[in-house]
Amino acid sequence: MLSRRAQDQVPSTDSNVIWDVLQGQWHEQDNPHGYVNVGVAENRLMQAELENYLTKNIDLRGCVLTYEDGPVGSQRLRTALARFIDRRMRTHRSLDASQIIVTNGVSSGLEHMAWALADPGDSFLLGRPYYGEINLALRPHVRTWPVAFGQLDPLGLPAVACYERAILAAREQGTTIRGLLLCSPHNPLGRCYPREVIQALLSLCNKYQIHLISDEAYALSVWHGPPFTSVLSLDLSGIIDPSLVHVLWGISKDFGANGWRVGCIVSQSNQPLRAALGTVALYSYVSSITDRIVSQMLEDDSFTTSYLAKNLRRLSNAYTFATDFLRQHAIPFAGGTQAALFIWVDLGQAYRNRHPERAALRNTAKEVQQALWAQKVYLAWGGNFGSESPDMFRIVFAHPRSYMEEGLRRIARALESGAEGQSQRSKRPRLKEPNGAKDYWKEKVM
Repeated sequence: MLSRRAQDQVPSTDSNVIWDVLQGQWHEQDNPHGYVNVGVAENRLMQAELENYLTKNIDLRGCVLTYEDGPVGSQRLRTALARFIDRRMRTHRSLDASQIIVTNGVSSGLEHMAWALADPGDSFLLGRPYYGEINLALRPHVRTWPVAFGQLDPLGLPAVACYERAILAAREQGTTIRGLLLCSPHNPLGRCYPREVIQALLSLCNKYQIHLISDEAYALSVWHGPPFTSVLSLDLSGIIDPSLVHVLWGISKDFGANGWRVGCIVSQSNQPLRAALGTVALYSYVSSITDRIVSQMLEDDSFTTSYLAKNLRRLSNAYTFATDFLRQHAIPFAGGTQAALFIWVDLGQAYRNRHPERAALRNTAKEVQQALWAQKVYLAWGGNFGSESPDMFRIVFAHPRSYMEEGLRRIARALESGAEGQSQRSKRPRLKEPNGAKDYWKEKVM
């Protein structure tokens, strides 16, 4: 017999389909009938450069066959991270290696923070829409409390009042709010929080003595517009107790290395938290080989500077290419994108414009999903991001041109074919819709 929590996770007919997509991806010659995956947040624009650097420069001789310094990351890696983050994020206070806990990805870091800062049944605020990989209930049994903004800009100053109303509403319902989860640059909106908004959110957290955890996984992927403001760059004096402030970063997104599984938690002023995390770090231990590779790469200032600059140029060009296609095909998308790897698109509206006879359809998103699946193209649906509009989808544009062209063509065909084109669609599990603020979707989004 399985435990009840394990039974809840046993795959059903509504299980996650992304693994099927990843195992059968499209290739122009090798698998022309495969799935085009423009739903998973991977940056594939710089793979050749990274592979070439590894081949020519990485030295794995030494202690990569041992446990090295222990589960929180080697002293060398944490020192390299401290120096790199200081330089790239312009920290107000210089980091020390002791203030960093290395994890096997930012997702592990988020789960660790939930375990360390909240008790089972407690909640973290999370503004809608949000990155869909948040499932703190799975093991820490901590919930997220989505914050709705209506017609307000989720990243604007007036939205701060919505967070405060959510704190008070949660208290009225007997729920303890332990913190506020921030993702900047934002996933899926691809925008940076302005400095004054971050400061207002910090003040709010201080007022209610809750933690602010800033996920800055896309911090170095800002390719347009106003510069990114890291929480680490702010002088917190007179704004918030610094022990309530924590930042997460990793190499998956900014360096296009999702598979390396290296992230970190930065907590400059909360030694008890770091001590507690050290006791569970065994379960997020980064391999010694990856530890060594990332250390050497981050120590190479010439390479990282050149690599990140080229990455920004390619991201900007890829975004322009994708949005030109969307405009030409009358597919609405959210404006203001300046960072990260994705575009927030209104496929529901685009579908209804093409099929006016379906305008009164209660759930356009379902039909759009089915039409996309019929064309074997995978996008992340807004429902998996807690979107206040069910019509929204996230397109990841950080792919080589030929792959992106194929994906965009399939999206356009799916919108045109509509219900008539679905009779020949591939079989797939029926997707559940979210059941409310405290529900956790079955389908992952990465």
